[in-house]
Amino acid sequence: MSTRGHTLWLTGLSGAGKTTSATALRELLANAGHTVVLIDGDDLRGGLSRDLGFSAADRDENVRRAGEISLLLNTQGVVVIVSLISPRASARAAVRERHESAHAPFAEVYLATPLSVCEARDPKALYRQARAGERHQMTGIDDPYEEPVAPDVRVSTESASPLDVAMTIARQLSLVAPQP
Repeated sequence: MSTRGHTLWLTGLSGAGKTTSATALRELLANAGHTVVLIDGDDLRGGLSRDLGFSAADRDENVRRAGEISLLLNTQGVVVIVSLISPRASARAAVRERHESAHAPFAEVYLATPLSVCEARDPKALYRQARAGERHQMTGIDDPYEEPVAPDVRVSTESASPLDVAMTIARQLSLVAPQP
């Protein structure tokens, strides 16, 4: 890996395990000697993007902002893990293109966990609220999630631990030394 940094973009439905996998990945990469920052969607929504709603345009702007932060940190040699639903393929592609034009490494990591598993987990009761009609614009229910067609890494969290997911991501992207 170069000293320029790298962006690892974890995308998937709510409850797919993005935050827990990203946290395990951050620890794994930090232990391997990388300087790592985690940008989580909930943290963005609580601060930098608190002015945004959940329209397609607002979701795309949230993705753009996370991408720009990542790019700024990459120039400082930081590995950035973004844990963000980022439901629209065009917004994810725009972030990738921005990174590529700046010669900053970018990897899209799709946590391909079935909706039924995400709903069963439902850590924030968002799916329950959406099914009850109490929440609207819920990705995967009444707002679409566009699955990545050709992600750099595709992994399911359905039966894997966060550490196993992190190891799979790190190994597939050659961010840690392979095990003998």
